[in-house]
Amino acid sequence: MKAEVRMVKGLSFVAKSDSNHWLAIDGPPQFGGAAAASRPMELLLIGLAGCTGMDVVSILTKKRAPLEAFRLEAEATRAPEHPKVFTEIKLTFFFRGEGLKDKDVDEAITLSRQKYCAASVMFSKACNIGYEYKIE
Repeated sequence: MKAEVRMVKGLSFVAKSDSNHWLAIDGPPQFGGAAAASRPMELLLIGLAGCTGMDVVSILTKKRAPLEAFRLEAEATRAPEHPKVFTEIKLTFFFRGEGLKDKDVDEAITLSRQKYCAASVMFSKACNIGYEYKIE
């Protein structure tokens, strides 16, 4: 995998990777950014949520689980001092589907976090990740 990042102006950047889609990245105005796009650490958290969310939905689809709606909320706590790494991440999965079983949901999340989601495995080596889910 390769990525390219280009400065637009100040801390406003554009980036692309192997998928060849441009993405805006920005910083706060007090440091030379325009606050016009996501910040890099936000993208890391979004990447984790997207990676595990896609795994979980894919696994439930393969199980023919009656999934009607899905969303995932991710919340990270950062160290107060530089480099201000994530110290804890909480992932809360929300599912909707009549007849959706706890066993299937729990298994899908476990498979994602332990086997399929590279981001989950990588982040778990650096900080604690808490997982919970709700079937609505």
